[in-house]
Amino acid sequence: MPLKLAEKQAIVALVAEYAQHATALFVAEYSGIKVSALTELRSIARQSGLIIRVVRNTLARRALANSKFSAVCDKLAGPLILTFAKEDPGVAARLLQDYSKKCAALKVMAISLGDSVVLPAASLAVVASMPNREQALAQLLATLQAPITNLARTMAEPCAQLVRVVAALAKQKQGAQEQES
Repeated sequence: MPLKLAEKQAIVALVAEYAQHATALFVAEYSGIKVSALTELRSIARQSGLIIRVVRNTLARRALANSKFSAVCDKLAGPLILTFAKEDPGVAARLLQDYSKKCAALKVMAISLGDSVVLPAASLAVVASMPNREQALAQLLATLQAPITNLARTMAEPCAQLVRVVAALAKQKQGAQEQES
């Protein structure tokens, strides 16, 4: 059933809005996937805060043309789903990676992390292994905290050595007094 012009414009506007607020875009071919499997994938994606859309390639090209994902337009061919990650690209990559193991017909074709950079499908594992926001902040905090912790240990070490030496001398004198008695 052909879409009317107003419907096409609405789809283009909606996909352009998704692209504006997304941090990453994953393009995957879904040819050969059953409707029930695709529905399950959409449900899981929705729970993870991802948006999955099946859009005609011409409409997707128009929607993405003036966005940070414009470089993906060249990769749009065949029956594709567009997966938009709002915050964490690793979540989308892990979802697509895990689901492609379950359903072999799902094949990631291109990955864009914005700024007109398109990564090949082979980069899916690398993006999936990226830490999420909380993990990245924890790693950054640990990296920033390490020099301060080492400095505090270094500053405290002479005092700790002095205490150990005094304790050893006290023990030695106490042992000498016990031998005399």
